[in-house]
Amino acid sequence: MNISEPFIRRPVMTMVVAVAAIVFGVAAYQLLPVAALPNVDYPVITITAGFPGMDPQTMAANVASPLEQQLM
Repeated sequence: MNISEPFIRRPVMTMVVAVAAIVFGVAAYQLLPVAALPNVDYPVITITAGFPGMDPQTMAANVASPLEQQLM
């Protein structure tokens, strides 16, 4: 006896099984969770730059700003 024999001998049972599979499939499809916007991990770049004796304004103008422009 092979696996397809009962389905060949009983076409009504085959139709009932097929319809049941379709109904359960549609019901399960309706219950699938769908996120409008998926969670995304954005890349983060961390740079540490030190310049001994430099004041914050000069550091921002000469080091931080060019780095930001290049990394954007």
